[in-house]
Amino acid sequence: MVSQLDHPWDVRSLPGGALLFTQRDRATLSVFRKGHVRRVKFPSSSVWVSGETGLMGLEVDPGFTKNRRIYTCQGGFTGNGGHDVHVTAWTLDKRLKRAKLDRELVGGFPTTSGRHGGCRLIVTSDGSLLVGTGDAATGTNPEDLDSLGGKTLRLDRFTGAPWPANPFVNQDGPRRYVHTYGHRNVQGVTERADGTLWSIEQGTNRDDEVNRLVNGGDYGYNPVPGYNESVPMTDQSLPGHQVRARWSSGNPTLATSGGSFVDGKKWGSLDGALAVACLKASRVVFLTFNAKGKLRKARTPAVLQQYGRIRQVVQSANGDLLVTTDNGGGQDKILRVTPR
Repeated sequence: MVSQLDHPWDVRSLPGGALLFTQRDRATLSVFRKGHVRRVKFPSSSVWVSGETGLMGLEVDPGFTKNRRIYTCQGGFTGNGGHDVHVTAWTLDKRLKRAKLDRELVGGFPTTSGRHGGCRLIVTSDGSLLVGTGDAATGTNPEDLDSLGGKTLRLDRFTGAPWPANPFVNQDGPRRYVHTYGHRNVQGVTERADGTLWSIEQGTNRDDEVNRLVNGGDYGYNPVPGYNESVPMTDQSLPGHQVRARWSSGNPTLATSGGSFVDGKKWGSLDGALAVACLKASRVVFLTFNAKGKLRKARTPAVLQQYGRIRQVVQSANGDLLVTTDNGGGQDKILRVTPR
């Protein structure tokens, strides 16, 4: 559908058929409409771009037709000369030409060089905003409840307040936002038709993971002392209970990224499967789980192994899949995938 892009990180359908998408390193927000791409007026200079961090996750509010709200997750500059990653709400004008700042909803996600910046967004069926974050390649962050790195977070998408059902909402500090913890680099979050929430997480030299998220769950990544990436992705030797992955890549990793559950009878045997984008492995993997969330089958269509690195897979309004590549150098694309 769209070509000559550079690291398109996320894409969403808008009512009326237009597509809205971000480019990480260019820090641009753009619209594809009637065969043409147009940049949206957006403060790109306020986005901190470094390594794996820039303008990343994107979500469109379910009430967009009336409220025009969208959400981004991006690197930023703090007042003391430092950097963070934060989630911001914007209002798009009716002509899709300008994004007006509404408010920063939550911020202070840790950063170092820009490595492991996360950061994916979805509005869930109960109205909360779910955010997946990276651990900033700092060993203490995943298990530290007062760091927002290596977590999934839930918040009110209008006010930015912690979601009332969060496990630590009545305590003090950043932990009020924490939904799950003990993650390495959450690159995808998605919701299944049954209302369960899932994350897609990049592994070290092995064990990319797909996790079903349990409120308050510890997913067991604790790479200390230092940043010791030889530890298990889900370390069962830690105190308490660590939630096991529903799918793991084993060795080697595929470098999993975004993903979406595929719904619709036109998808045949793939109806209900989780489509997972893979960067290093240059493919899309479809994972089928039973009603209890147990893995039943993994399939990799050959037609989706010829575009290089894949960053995101998301279902469009008409049920097709929108796929972004991540090869860099202005050679990237947004693809539309339909079943035969």
